[in-house]
Amino acid sequence: MRESVQAEVMMSFLVSEELAFRIPVELRYDARDPYAVRLTFHLPGDAPVTWAFGRELLLDGINRPCGDGDVHIAPTEPGELSDVHIRLQVGADRALFRAGAAPLVAFLDRTDRIVPLGQERSLGDFEETLDEELGRILAEAQQQNEQNAG
Repeated sequence: MRESVQAEVMMSFLVSEELAFRIPVELRYDARDPYAVRLTFHLPGDAPVTWAFGRELLLDGINRPCGDGDVHIAPTEPGELSDVHIRLQVGADRALFRAGAAPLVAFLDRTDRIVPLGQERSLGDFEETLDEELGRILAEAQQQNEQNAG
């Protein structure tokens, strides 16, 4: 059984109303962490930055504004399958991206074939590997912070 899905999409990094540029973003989903999707942003001149957040948040954000905290996702044209804004925030720093809804829907459809939405808890080893996955995520984050500081 295939346990992960990857895709690359082009997104617009909206620096201001006047300035935006296209960047490649890698989308990843792994059945070992069935609730999360990971987006790795490849910004020019910087090390890649990875954000992990709920798969359901991404799905809901394609259709309606949603998200609390550091991640907000909303369609640009509510009620239509249009582009999607993804706003990421750390403290006072914010980044806004615009992506086509179609490649996000295609990616989410592929994740649903691995682990159908709503059936994440049925994975027997998920609870057992949660601590291992969290440790790996925290180690990656620390390594990335050390690279950025150095």
